Amino acid sequence: MSAKEKQGFSLYFLIAFGLAWLCQVGGCMALLQQKNAVLYQLALIATMFCPLLAVLLVQKVFLRQPVGIGWKVQGKRRFWLAAWFGPAVFTLLGAVLYFAVFPSRLDFSCSWLVAAYGGEMDAQTLRSYLLQNGLFAVILAPAINMFPALGEEVGWRGYMMPRLKERFGLLNGRLLGGVVWGVWHWPLMLLVGYEYGTNYLGAPVLGLVVWCVVCFALNTLLDLLYEKTESIWVPAIAHGAFNAIVALPQVLITPADAYYNVLGPMPIGLISVLPMLAVAVGLTLHQMKQEQ
Repeated sequence: MSAKEKQGFSLYFLIAFGLAWLCQVGGCMALLQQKNAVLYQLALIATMFCPLLAVLLVQKVFLRQPVGIGWKVQGKRRFWLAAWFGPAVFTLLGAVLYFAVFPSRLDFSCSWLVAAYGGEMDAQTLRSYLLQNGLFAVILAPAINMFPALGEEVGWRGYMMPRLKERFGLLNGRLLGGVVWGVWHWPLMLLVGYEYGTNYLGAPVLGLVVWCVVCFALNTLLDLLYEKTESIWVPAIAHGAFNAIVALPQVLITPADAYYNVLGPMPIGLISVLPMLAVAVGLTLHQMKQEQ
């Protein structure tokens, strides 16, 4: 990279973090002080588009260069299928591993979900709810969620990752990219307990660290999808699919066990992320071996 391109890369992080953290803090304040959940959700959506805006400002305004993102719908079918259904597979594997370690926390009556709905859900309604939401999360939600996810994918996988890998190498670039992506979420986690809540094992430090581990694993797989297809839509679909399915295993624990959700059963837990982490590390090491 030229000196000006390095300046542009630094400016990208300043804009992506600065705008996103303003949105996050503003949304959290609206939720905490005004109990305005709608404004909070809108702030989360705006946050997701901050990396995209940062890329456009740096490339088009500061450097006056093409954005350099692969917008074409292309790539082999197996990568599209992996993007669409892979998150569901990792979610299932992570939940199975978690409940294998903690079988006493498995609750097929879904008391967590029943309590969330005020205890007014019979068995038939519960089964119908889980079936409908599970099918929607796996089949339809990835196509819907990919549009807000695109705001992040353009910035992180399309712009940031190629430059980090060029400068620091494959493994170090992906490690650093995962940490950067994880830290970008920290204001939400510290202010309103994003992802893990506020009352959990090791709060808040353990959650911040585990989240960076999760982001490294997910960042690696999303980056690999973009490498293989050169189409930003593929990691956007995978990102959207992950967002759709991630919370589903939560219904299988009791409300009291939410204290341990930093461990699982959602794929963002320290135990339940292990299948995804193992694949991410394995594929990266395989790539490094091939390059040698």
